[in-house]
Amino acid sequence: MIGDSSLAGIIWRDLWQHKGVVLLSVLVLVSALGVVWTAYEARLLTNNLNDQRQRRDELDIEWRHLLLEEQTLTEHSRVSRLAEKQLGMSRPAPGQEVVVRLP
Repeated sequence: MIGDSSLAGIIWRDLWQHKGVVLLSVLVLVSALGVVWTAYEARLLTNNLNDQRQRRDELDIEWRHLLLEEQTLTEHSRVSRLAEKQLGMSRPAPGQEVVVRLP
């Protein structure tokens, strides 16, 4: 052990006599570091959550636009108009209609 008259020896004896206080001090320090780490992780997760929510909102807007586009492209009058112009199709005259009956 370190000499009794040296400063290091006096400090060592004093710490040894109050080992409970030293242990509690170390535990408080570890606990404080744990709180800091947990707060840091919570901030990272909160930022990630906000980014994901923003991405979800962007995808929701894109989905709505795609639905509108789909409705526009499949509108009956538009399909009829394209069939007439591009494919030369037209509604048959009443005399040209053929009714097929299943047995």
